Amino acid sequence: MLNGKTALVTGSAKGLGRRTALELAASGCDVALNYVSSREEAERAAADILAMGRKAVAIRADISREEEADRLVSEVERELGMVDILINNAGPFIRERKLFADYGREEIHHLMNGNLVGTMLLDHRVLPGMRAKGWGRIIHFGFGHAAEARSWPHRAVYAAAKVGLVSFTKTLAVEEASHGITVNMICPGDIRGGNKEKGIADARGILDEESPRGRPGTGEDVARVITFLCQPESDFITGNTIDVSGGLDPIRANLRDQIGVSRK
Repeated sequence: MLNGKTALVTGSAKGLGRRTALELAASGCDVALNYVSSREEAERAAADILAMGRKAVAIRADISREEEADRLVSEVERELGMVDILINNAGPFIRERKLFADYGREEIHHLMNGNLVGTMLLDHRVLPGMRAKGWGRIIHFGFGHAAEARSWPHRAVYAAAKVGLVSFTKTLAVEEASHGITVNMICPGDIRGGNKEKGIADARGILDEESPRGRPGTGEDVARVITFLCQPESDFITGNTIDVSGGLDPIRANLRDQIGVSRK
């Protein structure tokens, strides 16, 4: 379906990025993997893609740094050719729950640069090549229900960056539609740990009482939607935010607990 296309997947050494990279390779893409510290995992993923008969490279770059993001794309172009598909999966996340007032200024800049500014600059870098070809696919990553711009206590900076990315997704989709470029956002649900790299078959028969669907989400659930959006026939689908959550709404479900903790 995607034979001859070059895909760049940021943050793809493991987790959802890795599963997405493998799905795109299985659909015919040559794939550039990106990592910051997980070199061995990225090289193993590249080896798996090479075993499929596709080309693959693993490139270290921190997309929150402008010069490294530019270098990343330049190396992909040199090794695999112009980027046809850009999957913006990478983005820093602070797991510790804390109030906005307790963030350091460096943390604020890091989260905003990694989740919003860096993504915008990567898009800006690949757009000329996509425009020249008259074809391109850009996917941003959000969080469940990001398009509703809700409050998310203890995740203020991360949530602000992703909600800003929602607006940018919609704007860029309109601006680039005439060039054959689609831009969409995927909003994964609460997919945890090893499930991020598992297939749907691995989750069947496993009970998840928190999920309305009844089973845990997997990396394949997310990667299948991304692969569909990247197909040539999906060119009429652009400017959308798509929840892949099994019906779970973790923010609203935990909102009372989060507020309660903040008041203690």
